[in-house]
Amino acid sequence: MAHAFFGGIHPADRKALSCEQPITPIPSPKVVVIPMSQHIGAPCQPLVKKGDTVTMGQKIGDGAGLCEPVHASVSGTVLAVEPRPHTNGGKVMSVVIENDGRNTLCPDITPRGEIDDLTPEQLMDIIHEAGIVGMGGATFPTNVKLSSGLGKVDTVIVNASECEPYITADDRLLRQEPERVLSGLRIILRIFGLERAYIGIERNKPEAIAVLQRRLESHPGIRLQVMKTRYPQGAEKQLIQTITGRQVPPGGLPAHVGCAVFNAATCAAIHDAVYDGMPLIRRVVTVTGTPVTRPGNFLVPVGTLFDELLKLTGLKEPAAKILSGGPMMGVAQWRTDVPITKGTNCVLALSKKEVFSREHPHCIRCGRCVGVCPMHLMPLYLYDYERRSDLEGLQRMNVLDCMECGCCAYTCPAGIPLVQSFRTAKQKLKNAQNKGPEVRK
Repeated sequence: MAHAFFGGIHPADRKALSCEQPITPIPSPKVVVIPMSQHIGAPCQPLVKKGDTVTMGQKIGDGAGLCEPVHASVSGTVLAVEPRPHTNGGKVMSVVIENDGRNTLCPDITPRGEIDDLTPEQLMDIIHEAGIVGMGGATFPTNVKLSSGLGKVDTVIVNASECEPYITADDRLLRQEPERVLSGLRIILRIFGLERAYIGIERNKPEAIAVLQRRLESHPGIRLQVMKTRYPQGAEKQLIQTITGRQVPPGGLPAHVGCAVFNAATCAAIHDAVYDGMPLIRRVVTVTGTPVTRPGNFLVPVGTLFDELLKLTGLKEPAAKILSGGPMMGVAQWRTDVPITKGTNCVLALSKKEVFSREHPHCIRCGRCVGVCPMHLMPLYLYDYERRSDLEGLQRMNVLDCMECGCCAYTCPAGIPLVQSFRTAKQKLKNAQNKGPEVRK
C-alpha cells in the first residue's frame, strides 16, 4: 500500500525528449579528467604521477576514512596530476589521462563467476574496492551504508522513481538491463541477510514497469511498488514513507527506521563489481534539453568532459544555462570543461525562455513554499534568517534537514533563489561550528 508524503509538486516531466533513446556507448574520448573527489567524504590521494602508464580499471586514487577509491576509465598515459575544474564550481585534484584507444584492461580485473562462498564482509570489501557510491546524485559511499545498516535494516528499497524532470537514465537502464539491477539487489539482500525488498517506481515509466513485472516473476520476495508521479517522490525519506509508511525523524537516517535505499544504477554497479570484477568507471548519462539537437542516453566513461557530450549531441541554439543534474536539484555550470563523475546522471541544457528570473525578488508572504516543502520546513523564515545570518534561528528551524529539492523555489511567485540561500545557510553553520562549539548570532 502506498502512503502519501506531505508537500511536493507536479512539474512537467519533459522526459519525452530522451526516454525513447536507447543507451548508446559514446566514442572513447581522447582525454579524460578524473577527479579525486567523487563522493561524500575525504578526497582520494593520487596513486599515479605524470608520465605513468595506466590500464582501464586500474586504481589511481585512494585514501583512509570515509573515502572511496577512483579508477582509470581508459588506458593510456597520465598527462598531469593537478587541480582541474569540477562540477561543484571549484577546482579538484584530478588525474588527466591521454587515451591510447586500446582499452587495455587492468590485470587485476577478472570475472568472479559464482559468489556463493563469499561472506557479507567480503562482498562489502569488493564493493568498496570498486569505488561504488550512490549514483542518484548523493554519492554516499555504498559500503558504508551497507556496513552501518547491518543488524538494523529489515527493509531494502530500490529507488527507481527518477522523479526529476528531463532525466531518463535509470528508466532506460531498467528497460534494457533489468537483470543487472535485480542481481545487484540480490547481493544487497544477501549482505543484510534478508529475503524481501521493494522497487519503487513512478507511473510515468510504463515500459520499465512492464519489463520489471515480467522479470520479477522469477524473483520471489521482490515487490514492485508503482507510485503516483509526484516530485520529490525519489527523495530517500519520502520514498520510505510512501512505501512503508515509516517516517525518518528530523536529523535521522533511514537505518533508524529499519530501511536502506539504493539507486537502481548503484545496484547495477554492485552486480558489475561482484560478478565481473569491474570497478565503477562508466555510467549512463542523459544529455537533454530543448536546445539539444539529438537528446539521448549515453554510456559514458567517468572523466569525459561535458564539452565532449555536447559536441556529440549538438546544440541547435545557444544554451542559456547548463546544469549537472536535473532542473530541480542540479548545479548550474559556469564552464563546460568539467568532467562526468560517478554521481552525474544528466547534462541538461536550458534555453533562455526556460531560465526563470526576477530582477527584484521580494517575499510576499504567500506561504506557497510552506505548503510544498516535503520536510515540513518553513522556507520563508529560513530565507529571512539566512539574510540576517541568524545562525541560532537557522538551527532552531532545522535548516540542515533541507534536502535542497527545489520545491519551494519552483512554486515561489517572486522567483526567490531559496535553495541557494539554504545552501549558503548550511555553509555558514559549518563555518561557525569549525570556529568553535558555540554558534553565535
